[in-house]
Amino acid sequence: MRDYRLSKLFFDLQSPPAADAYRADRAQVLDRYALKPEVRAAVERDDVAYLSKLVNPYLLRFYFLMSGMPEDDFLRKIRAAGPPARAEAGHG
Repeated sequence: MRDYRLSKLFFDLQSPPAADAYRADRAQVLDRYALKPEVRAAVERDDVAYLSKLVNPYLLRFYFLMSGMPEDDFLRKIRAAGPPARAEAGHG
């Protein structure tokens, strides 16, 4: 299941001024988003596996590279997380 607020945070951080503010004071930027406590904790501990279940994979990769995680570390962690859960098909 996708987390809208987390996705919004990651999307907003594509703006260079927002990314700079995040890198300068992560807590202050996180305070602007009403993340669930467990989601915020996962962001704060850079939990790739947990967050991978909540956001689009492109936003996830962007976020971790923007926040300073070396790509090799990100790839190792995402591979260790295993395959993504299948999304449930919605029928109107």
